[in-house]
Amino acid sequence: MQVLVTGAAGFIGAALAERLLARGDSVIGVDNLNDYYDPALKHARLALLDKAGGSRFRFHKLDFADMAALEAALEGSAIDRIVHLGAQAGVRYSLENPAAYVQSNLVGHANLLELARHRQVEHMVYASSSSVYGGNDKVPFSVDDRADHPVSLYAATKKADELLSESYAHLYRIPLTGLRFFTVYGPWGRPDMAMWIFTSKILAGEPIPVFNKGEMWRDFTFIDDIVAGVLAVLDKAPADDGAVKAGGSVKPHALYNIGNNQSEKLTDFIAVLEEALGQKAEIDWQPMQAGDVVRTFADIDAIIRDVGYRPTTPIQQGIPRFVEWYREYHGL
Repeated sequence: MQVLVTGAAGFIGAALAERLLARGDSVIGVDNLNDYYDPALKHARLALLDKAGGSRFRFHKLDFADMAALEAALEGSAIDRIVHLGAQAGVRYSLENPAAYVQSNLVGHANLLELARHRQVEHMVYASSSSVYGGNDKVPFSVDDRADHPVSLYAATKKADELLSESYAHLYRIPLTGLRFFTVYGPWGRPDMAMWIFTSKILAGEPIPVFNKGEMWRDFTFIDDIVAGVLAVLDKAPADDGAVKAGGSVKPHALYNIGNNQSEKLTDFIAVLEEALGQKAEIDWQPMQAGDVVRTFADIDAIIRDVGYRPTTPIQQGIPRFVEWYREYHGL
C-alpha cells in the first residue's frame, strides 16, 4: 500500500511515516519545510525516514496549498490512502499571522480533498484539533458536543476543515476521518510546545512561563499512542451505509477525539518534568493568553468502540522518555 503523508517532516507526520514504513507500506511524504520552527529538526526527521524506508520513502518539498505543484509532484504516482497532517500549527502564532492559517489550513485542506476525489482514494484521514471545542465547560469533550464557538483562528480553520470534509463525503462519497488531536508530546516533538520550552528553560536555569497562574489542565498524549490510533483509524474507513458515524455524520465521514483520556494539571506536569530533569523550575506566573483554553480532556469512547484504540503511556513514563531523547539530541 502506498500512503501520501502531508506534514511528513513534522512531529506526528514523521512518527507516522516511520511506523508505516516499518510495517511494509510505501510512503510519499510532502512538506514545505517552513521556518515556523528550526528546519534542522525537520531535516533530521527526514534523514531517519530515508534510512528506514530506502526506496519505499519518497519526499517532495512543496507547499500543498499550491495545487499545481502538488499535482505535478504526484503525477504518475499511485496513492491508495492519504493522511493529511500538514498544517500551520500553533494557537498563539495565529494571532500574529492569520494569513498563514487561511492559506495552509483552508486552501491546503481543500486541495487534499480534491486530490482524494480525483484519485478515488480508499480513505483520507486528516488532522483536526481539540481546539475546536473552544471554551466548552463540559468535560470530557465528546465528538457529539457542539464545537462552533472557536476562541482562536487556528481552531476556526480546523472546524472549517471538518465542514469541508463533510460536504465532500456527502457530494463525492469519499471515506474521510477527522482526528481531533489533544496535546501531543514525546521524542522528536515541536520546539514551540510546552514540553520543549519548559525543558530548555529549566536546563538553562531560566524561568518558565506558566499561564493563568497554573490553573490549566491538558490531556497530554504520548506520540506512540497517537500514531497507534492514527494507524488503527487509517485501516478502517467509515462505510457509506447511511449509519450514524462518530461525530454524527450519516455520510462516510467520522470524527474522533484522539487523546489520553486524562486531564493533567499543568503544575503536576511540571513536577514530573522536574523529577525527570533532576532540576527545579523557576516559575514566571503569567495571566491567561488570548485564544487559549483552561482545560482539555478527551472523551475517547467512540475511537475505543470503533477501532480499539487504547492509550497506554501516562506522563510519568512519557515525560522521562522525552527528556532522555532531548538530552541525546542536544548532546547534553
